[in-house]
Amino acid sequence: MTTMNPAGRDAMAVTGARVLAEGLRFPEGPVVLPDGRLALVEIAAGRVTAVGADGTKSVIATPGGGPNGLARGPDGMLYLCNNGGFEWIEGGGVLRPHGQPPDYAGGRIERIDPASGAVTRLYDACDGRPLRGPNDLVLDGQGGMWFTDLGKVRARDRDHGSVLWAALDGSRIVEAAHPVPGGANGIGLSPDGRTLYVAETETGRLWAFDILGPGSLRKDPWPSPHGGRLLLQTPGFRRLDSLAVTAAGNICVATLVEGEITTVSPDGEVLDVLRCDERMPTNICFGGEDRRTAYVTLSSTGRLLALPWPEPGLALAG
Repeated sequence: MTTMNPAGRDAMAVTGARVLAEGLRFPEGPVVLPDGRLALVEIAAGRVTAVGADGTKSVIATPGGGPNGLARGPDGMLYLCNNGGFEWIEGGGVLRPHGQPPDYAGGRIERIDPASGAVTRLYDACDGRPLRGPNDLVLDGQGGMWFTDLGKVRARDRDHGSVLWAALDGSRIVEAAHPVPGGANGIGLSPDGRTLYVAETETGRLWAFDILGPGSLRKDPWPSPHGGRLLLQTPGFRRLDSLAVTAAGNICVATLVEGEITTVSPDGEVLDVLRCDERMPTNICFGGEDRRTAYVTLSSTGRLLALPWPEPGLALAG
């Protein structure tokens, strides 16, 4: 696909759209909780926060580092990708991450008890290689999670990204695809659980992998850098962040720089473009009784947006 929908839609003009919360410190990873609140991370504050229907905020946990992707497990626990933190640039009402901080001590996968706020480290390495910047995750409904490692960026070099699988009980971790040269970011599953979607940030590419089993992906041969098949190459200067899948199997991917949510069919066709009023809409999840409410994190301006969505989101494995 080489062109985007030139018309698109304006998120703030959608009937029923509203800013649910403001003043968040680079929010990402929204997850709908059973009581109707929304859990999300504030990366720059090192905390996990709950947002009520009236916008009221309360702290769930303070894991420190760089809490990033978040998911709720079948045990009621929250599972967290912690990227280890960033340096930050702030000015003109905008906050953005910038490279690896001086106190960086590695990335990790953590489990959080939402009742007590207790944080347990599950993984900080795979086959002796330290995790660098775990970013996003999706549970597979079989006792495990697929997650991405974006890597870290330094002044003169950067890490390659990876796709990994890990057991929720902390017993096993597998590197499933490497390298993802532009950094592996958003990740999601098709409705039948047979296809894994991965967004590559710096290249603006969306990849698909056929799943063979826990931690195992079918690999396309060279010239694929990691065995995935290319689903979409976005045009122009667009970087990709996290994604969510709808009940019909469409992939809604947060698109940086141009500030969009791009909806892509399983065949790679761009179906819709939702324009946001900032450059860094980073995450989307679905909630409400029919999962037709989309929650979008507008990260650089610290807002959480709620708006009606034209199709229901996929019920996530728990």
